[in-house]
Amino acid sequence: MVARRLHALGGMAMVVCAALPSDVRAGDLVSLTTGFAAGTIVVETSIRTLYLIVDERTAIRYPVGVGRIDRQWTGQTYVEAKFVAPGWVPPAEIRRDNPHLPEMIAGGAPENPMGAAAMTLAGGDYAIHGTNAPASIGGFVSYGCIRMLNADILDLFARAGVGSPVHVRL
Repeated sequence: MVARRLHALGGMAMVVCAALPSDVRAGDLVSLTTGFAAGTIVVETSIRTLYLIVDERTAIRYPVGVGRIDRQWTGQTYVEAKFVAPGWVPPAEIRRDNPHLPEMIAGGAPENPMGAAAMTLAGGDYAIHGTNAPASIGGFVSYGCIRMLNADILDLFARAGVGSPVHVRL
């Protein structure tokens, strides 16, 4: 279960740019020994990288944007639901910080921070989702959600299912 819960679905935040390690490229098949089962999603917040475990020694690596320093969390959860072009209702905390936001942003709208797809995490507060702000990938940018390039979330969406375990680590 998520160690720290915030109403952060969508993760809209000010972008804090941070360079990705130069060797992180989307969709790379990498050698990685984690002890997690195939199909597990592992997010390494400190290096802004998400891994989808393929087998005991291999993973697919994706660069991500993660929670701002004051919004980071760690824990274990699982993919609760999957949505293509999801609409977004800004949570109360985000609306407080951004009162100009509309009540709801339709799926597919350019200003929708959920991007092309979203995989909500059990607990209801966070998601792994796409973004219409690709420059935010590699930064500490969200209210706790994990952001991916739209092409990457669509790739992960096709590979990981509802129920897939998710481990978020610093």
